[in-house]
Amino acid sequence: MKEFFNNIELDELSSTPKYLQLAQSVIKAIALGKIRHDEVMPSINEMSFEFDISRDTAEKSYKYLKKLGVLGSVPGKGYYVKTTNVKNDIKVFLLFNKLSSHKKIIYDSFVKTLGDNAVIDFYIYNNDFNFFKRLLTNAGRHYSHFVIIAHFLESGENAYEILNTIPKEKLILLDKLVPGVSGDFSAVYENFENDIYGALEEAVGSLKKYETLKIIVPSYTYFPEEIMKGFKRFCHEYAFSAGIVNDIAKEKVEKGTAYISLMEDDLVTLIEKIKESKLKIGKDIGVISYNETPLKKLILQGITTFSTDFEEMGRQAALLILDGKRKKIETPFHLKLRPSL
Repeated sequence: MKEFFNNIELDELSSTPKYLQLAQSVIKAIALGKIRHDEVMPSINEMSFEFDISRDTAEKSYKYLKKLGVLGSVPGKGYYVKTTNVKNDIKVFLLFNKLSSHKKIIYDSFVKTLGDNAVIDFYIYNNDFNFFKRLLTNAGRHYSHFVIIAHFLESGENAYEILNTIPKEKLILLDKLVPGVSGDFSAVYENFENDIYGALEEAVGSLKKYETLKIIVPSYTYFPEEIMKGFKRFCHEYAFSAGIVNDIAKEKVEKGTAYISLMEDDLVTLIEKIKESKLKIGKDIGVISYNETPLKKLILQGITTFSTDFEEMGRQAALLILDGKRKKIETPFHLKLRPSL
């Protein structure tokens, strides 16, 4: 049994659920011939004790492997290896900058489209460039694909150097293109400058009641500067007064202004300030929020949003892997006009 346990690896730094890590590790060991056909698996209690995981986690992993047809079970006796004919060709190193509601949409769509036979090791680096660098440096090159979102709060200017060490046929950039990354790699990305310009242009009929447009951008942020370029270009071409707000808590909201909020916390503060001012949202003051969420359809009878199609982003990234193609795909960007504007 000790030999069996030596073939199983769980990574504490990985954000992949433990039950899935355990299942993927078993599949990998079977594919390498280290776990044999008809071999009896350790009991759920033994797995739980050996890897310091809950019984529920161990049981969930076994049930998942049984659903895939890898394991069989005999009532009262436990689980055994039903087949060694396992596909393990797709091994993905998935790296996100942070968790959020829209990143979860990307993840869920990506995993669903890839299906059960893909092995995904999921990591989050919390916008920290040094952690990003360490994870990729230590990842090894046994993965078939590296799917990466590269956003940093600071020190990310040389991210391209790390990304250029990855074979281009394995690299898929998500959400944004990184300047300096060379070669024939794949990407599913947002065109930040054109996206905000086009969405504002589409909303221009509703914006005409306002004289000033202001975008709320925290001074310490990873949002691409292309968003500011698109915003300023629109204001210049359509003759709006333009403003950039770095701290909405210090802002005095005034009639005739429409605000664009990039962050959820800033949106909450903005709404509180508008309510205190007694001005009417959608008449005296306009509100636009980045990234669609279900609640924004309901808050204040509906908040206008700009949003990338995150579900499509995840789906397209998975299809690039499944189809074996190398392409750069611009993700659709949608305006949802609601009473807040």
